[in-house]
Amino acid sequence: MSLCILAGGKVTALAVSVFTLSWTHSVQKTEWRETWAVTPTGLELRQAELKGSGAGMEPGADAVLKDGWWVWTPKLPPQERVSLAASGMTPTGWKLCHAGGCMELGAAAGDEVSLSRCP
Repeated sequence: MSLCILAGGKVTALAVSVFTLSWTHSVQKTEWRETWAVTPTGLELRQAELKGSGAGMEPGADAVLKDGWWVWTPKLPPQERVSLAASGMTPTGWKLCHAGGCMELGAAAGDEVSLSRCP
């Protein structure tokens, strides 16, 4: 499987089956991480982790506190596309990591990024 990233009018394909997306919440200034899988049915959210809570950052009902992180498995069907829009209110953009390394996406206000399974 491959992940396609559309950013700045350019498509980048990564040969990955699992990736982590993390960011800092604009109000709470705490980190949120999600682990996604690229599958034939789309992008599947496998796990979410939250360092703290508040201001729209409530952990899932089945969350467990593990090493200072709330960890849970969200109930979300496979997504055809995940859209990210930079508000300019966070200290950084999104950090996308996979086995081959990490990259920052959507660092500037107004940046639009779209993630999907490559056809």
